[in-house]
Amino acid sequence: MSNVLLIHSSVFGEKSQSLGLARDFLERYPHRSVVERALSPQTMPHLDGETFVAMRTAAGERTGPQEAAVALSDELIAELEAADTIVLAVPMYNFSIPSTLKAWIDHVARAGRTFRYSEKGPEGLLKGKKVFVLVARGGAYKAGSPAAAFDFQEPYLRAVLGFLGLDDVTFIHLEQLAMGQDTATANRAKALAEIERLTDGVVAVAA
Repeated sequence: MSNVLLIHSSVFGEKSQSLGLARDFLERYPHRSVVERALSPQTMPHLDGETFVAMRTAAGERTGPQEAAVALSDELIAELEAADTIVLAVPMYNFSIPSTLKAWIDHVARAGRTFRYSEKGPEGLLKGKKVFVLVARGGAYKAGSPAAAFDFQEPYLRAVLGFLGLDDVTFIHLEQLAMGQDTATANRAKALAEIERLTDGVVAVAA
């Protein structure tokens, strides 16, 4: 049974298609606990200069204000380290991810904590975890589709998660939500069928 970290970043909150799909997933995925982190401009500030410098300063050398500046980053990384499974609910905005999710990544991508540089190059430190990414988008962007080249969502997430050592990543796509209700409904059914396949139809029971 997994300890799950759920990260969601839609501007529509509980009405979000990606979050709804993530909740459908968690109903079927066996887990012990869920820590939920809702990203918004109020809860997930973008990096500023003070925080950036504090994150690059050794713990024993930080000033009081620097410790305060890095506190959120420490909290977010602790959530990642404690999780066995990470579930990301990600809408596509302008062919990429929400800026709040990018801010979260900027806070958790820290040398010496989630990755390090060695003689062999960069090494991710968040190893041995499963990641499921539930993506919702208005068009069709899968490989082979006319708009596939505009998908800067999945390639970026695979790259940055892999950089942190998170290389066991499964994407579940809910596409063509802006192509009419019938198409959206049909594609939601396909996404749910994929969830059923991945979870073998097991209904999650929280311990």
